[in-house]
Amino acid sequence: MNEASLSRVLDRVLDPFTQCLTADVARRIADLRADPETQARLDELADKANEGGLSAMERAEYDKYREAFHFITILQAKARAFLDRQSAA
Repeated sequence: MNEASLSRVLDRVLDPFTQCLTADVARRIADLRADPETQARLDELADKANEGGLSAMERAEYDKYREAFHFITILQAKARAFLDRQSAA
């Protein structure tokens, strides 16, 4: 599946989610950050990946973190778009 198709699928799946947002919840989603322990682990794995030193288990863990953060980034973009529409209204 190409990136444009994946984006359309995610839009269709997440549009009902966006309709459930309030301004307060959207701001909280937009401001989400990883806790320090999670961020430290992600940084450690990223450094090892850049050096080519990840084990197979570390690669799988790193990939899962990246997938999760990618999804959160999409939710944050939806939340920011919601807030933009609210302030334009």
